[in-house]
Amino acid sequence: MEITTSEMECLYINNIDRQGLNMRLTSTIQKIHQRAPKLGKAVSLTTAAGVIAANSFGYSIPLWLMGATKMITGAPIADKTVIKIAAHWISSNNALIDNMLPRKDWRINLPDDVHMAGKYLLVSNHQSWVDTSIVQYIGEKRLPLTRFFTKFELIYIPIVGQAFYFLDFPMMRRHPKEKVAKNPALKGKDIEEAKRACALLKDKPFTLLNYLEGTRFTQEKHAKQGSPYTHLLKPRAGGLALAINALGDDIDGILDMTIVYPDGVPTYGDLWKGNITRLGVDVRYIKIPDELFTGIKNGGYEEDEAIKAKMFDWVEQIWCQKDDLITTMLADFADNPQSK
Repeated sequence: MEITTSEMECLYINNIDRQGLNMRLTSTIQKIHQRAPKLGKAVSLTTAAGVIAANSFGYSIPLWLMGATKMITGAPIADKTVIKIAAHWISSNNALIDNMLPRKDWRINLPDDVHMAGKYLLVSNHQSWVDTSIVQYIGEKRLPLTRFFTKFELIYIPIVGQAFYFLDFPMMRRHPKEKVAKNPALKGKDIEEAKRACALLKDKPFTLLNYLEGTRFTQEKHAKQGSPYTHLLKPRAGGLALAINALGDDIDGILDMTIVYPDGVPTYGDLWKGNITRLGVDVRYIKIPDELFTGIKNGGYEEDEAIKAKMFDWVEQIWCQKDDLITTMLADFADNPQSK
């Protein structure tokens, strides 16, 4: 007996509803956090690990089936269903944060006019593996599915790699200089492939995330770079320029996200133990000068040194503003602590 796309989607939505019922039962864990914090952290981490593992297995099957259907048939309904499955997957994981972790002082600010049908580039500072989970959390039902540049080699990682591929994450093949020297034909191929990957997003809503620092912030990296910023590493402009060049006028806006952890940079385990009791997130639109946008859209970043210099100047201006904003956000937590 054949199962239609709608029937398959209903089966898995019903499955999610049952999981949601189970999630509500975990509210008792919050009481454990209050009465026995160490035990509460252990229970939260164990429960989260189990639920995330179950979700990864349970959602990966329909996502893989519909992803394969999408690749074979090119049917738009298959593409939309893959995105819906991913959204339910993320929502189920987010429910852990809402239902299971102890009371939180999370100060989150997003523009009122962002919407699920938009097409956005999102730039952010980067401190922890937790950052991407926070992006998914704050973006639920507010922003389109978040994607980011990733290495093509990740496609071979079970479940996650295939999910990235079916969801049209821009996957890049990086060619080492030594390899390019032996085969000059490879020069620029990685950029061309990244542009083609970005172009796959043109016919659907998206949030394309770019960590401009290119790596997670640490004090050691900060000192080694001689970074002129207090809270940030030096930004890189190439990835953002590539996205603008590939997506051009399909972009509805560029968003700048600033994340602060007042109690120190957390590990991924800290999130699920409930250790991140204070968090600040600010998302706002940033305006790129029209002349610069047009120049980059037309390929000037790669060919015109003047345009590249203007792009670096603009990004550094954004980074100076972000550095000041982080200072302000941290001061707000110090001056206005949430009452217990």
